[in-house]
Amino acid sequence: MIHWDLAAHAATFPTLSIVPDAEKLLESFGPWVLIGLFAVLFIESGVLFPFLPGDSLIVTAAILAGPLGITWWQILLVGIPAAFLGDQVGYFLGRRFGRRLFKDDARILKTSHLEEAEAFFRKYGGVSLVLGRFVPIVRTYVPLAAGTAAMPYRRFLLWNIGGGVLWVGSMTLVGALLGGIPLVRDNIDILAIVIVLVSVLPIVIGAVIKARKSKREGTQA
Repeated sequence: MIHWDLAAHAATFPTLSIVPDAEKLLESFGPWVLIGLFAVLFIESGVLFPFLPGDSLIVTAAILAGPLGITWWQILLVGIPAAFLGDQVGYFLGRRFGRRLFKDDARILKTSHLEEAEAFFRKYGGVSLVLGRFVPIVRTYVPLAAGTAAMPYRRFLLWNIGGGVLWVGSMTLVGALLGGIPLVRDNIDILAIVIVLVSVLPIVIGAVIKARKSKREGTQA
């Protein structure tokens, strides 16, 4: 069975140490924090630059909404359109350039990854656009793969909206709830690490399943 091998993707990506500090990044935006939030989420959602702290940025913004001079509903009003429009760009990049963006020997945009993504969309369809939102790096290339695989635009649009609302909404809710806990509010750096680790859990699980499957097939041979 062909599937999108998250474990294979994980082996080609830089380590989590390059992920910027979400709190410092938000503070660096100053009075333009909402514009900065929009820009980061837009770029990470589909403009082929996946190494940004999307999950932790939304949660941290919700936790520090008061000190930052913003509200949770402003995060929703900015974050959801950013996620939606970023995916739109990724989709149309895939439709416009298709396989020309991929090479057999590329580090990230490998042809084999594209073929796996196409099979993934044929099997699971629009659900992938929702699940992919919650996996760092993968969420950047899901809309690109959808466009390259020529997923019908109306279908893509509906799942794109649903995925963006669910992702930004859930991350904002988590931040709003945790913001009332002093221990969490005073240790945001640790929380950001936890969020990233939880987000990449599907990659770890995929690697374990693949290793066990390979071992089982080797034993049977």
